[in-house]
Amino acid sequence: MAINRNKLFERRQKRTRFKLRQVSNDKPRLSVFRSSKHIYAQVIDDLKGVTIASASTLEEAAKKALEKGKGTDRAAAAIIGKLVAERAVKAGITDVVFDRGGYIYHGRVKALGDAAREGGLKF
Repeated sequence: MAINRNKLFERRQKRTRFKLRQVSNDKPRLSVFRSSKHIYAQVIDDLKGVTIASASTLEEAAKKALEKGKGTDRAAAAIIGKLVAERAVKAGITDVVFDRGGYIYHGRVKALGDAAREGGLKF
């Protein structure tokens, strides 16, 4: 019996989040979700169960900075990384742990992470 792609992704995601819980020292996590058309980022406080800051390519602020229909490239991910970083810094959060989910740290996920670092987040 073969395991499908979704089950394997969920397994990688759980493994990543388990490791983050061990090293996080109760820091908020910067969680990334990427779909085929958009990218989303959230700074989440798991102790309180609240989202502190978020950004996505669906927002008007991001759409103005993006070319029409270009929510899927690395430039869009970099814009979202900077947006979520400045919102988190405005909320008083500078230290986070980076939750890449089940994705490898490459391409759009890496571009978002690098831009978030440039925006003032430390991870």
